[in-house]
Amino acid sequence: MKRIGWATKAAALLGAICMTLGFAACGAGNDSQPQSSGNGGNAKQSAKGPINVVASINQWGTLAKEIGGPDVKVTSIVNTVSVDAHDFEPQTADMAKLQTAEIVVVNGAGYDSWASKSIVKGATSVSAASAVGASTGDNPHLWFSKDARRATATELEDVFAKARPAKAKQFEARLKIWKASETKLEDSMKTFAQKHKDATYGATEPVAYYLMDDLGFDDKTPKGYTQAVSSEGEPAPSDLQKFQHLISGRDVNLLINNTQEANNTTNLLTGTAGRTEVPVVDVSEQMPQNQTTLTGWITALMKSIDKAMADFKASEADHQKVGAPGNSGQSSQPAESGNGASSNQQPSTSNGSVPSNEGQTDPGK
Repeated sequence: MKRIGWATKAAALLGAICMTLGFAACGAGNDSQPQSSGNGGNAKQSAKGPINVVASINQWGTLAKEIGGPDVKVTSIVNTVSVDAHDFEPQTADMAKLQTAEIVVVNGAGYDSWASKSIVKGATSVSAASAVGASTGDNPHLWFSKDARRATATELEDVFAKARPAKAKQFEARLKIWKASETKLEDSMKTFAQKHKDATYGATEPVAYYLMDDLGFDDKTPKGYTQAVSSEGEPAPSDLQKFQHLISGRDVNLLINNTQEANNTTNLLTGTAGRTEVPVVDVSEQMPQNQTTLTGWITALMKSIDKAMADFKASEADHQKVGAPGNSGQSSQPAESGNGASSNQQPSTSNGSVPSNEGQTDPGK
């Protein structure tokens, strides 16, 4: 979860925009607290037309579209899986969109501070982190949390209704429809958890932590490894070795792989999973272009996870663990090198599939 400095560049861009729009319009928004809409500024620009909504990332932008319908015009700045929001550096055009928005939708929790700190006075901000009570330092991938989705959808309906009181009933009706879809998804999650009790997983990066928790999974990823990648560091060789043994010993049912954080370490882990037929489920941070709604995307991911569980069970007969006394938790598979430095080791699979990150480059480097 690499984050590089954007503050200097953003400040320069903001300064240039301020000279154009007027310094009075260039107040900085708080990263976690939403600003209330004032009587002037952007809130008056199109009071009788569609609300000009700018979302920092497409996950929340699509949700704003669902709640707002034709009564909002939504622009999502980070709108492709080829861009890592952790490393995103806004351009002049991006800053201009934020400066002219009537309502800005951000993730918060330090994920998109470049947007949170560029909200002008008079605009309204909706922060998913504020809606659910998260803060910087918490896992920021909040769109995968059912609680955060519900809280943010409710907040969106409220601010939209305040911005266009004449459309309040329409916003309320759309929220009701969305909640029905979300409830159906959450019911499916409960059914999944009941079907797959004691399910376990490992993750190359904790992007889907909330989703896996909602599905009832137990995260077996070594804590040292998770702490290292979450703080933008390299995992210690011992933690990488533990993770490799966890996978090669089939002590996890599947491996969650963040395709937007590909590097030699993730290639090594997905390659280990391929050789021992531990299913790899690819998860991106930004919503893929073939998905149009947040609930629809998560439903598709849940189906992939369900299939992975079935694939793991189907391959059990070919990977029997040593059952002799004293060998509990050990694998019949040969142990991986524990130095974590096998960069010349090409990941391969025994089931014919290609490791998820093989041939990819790290978009954040």
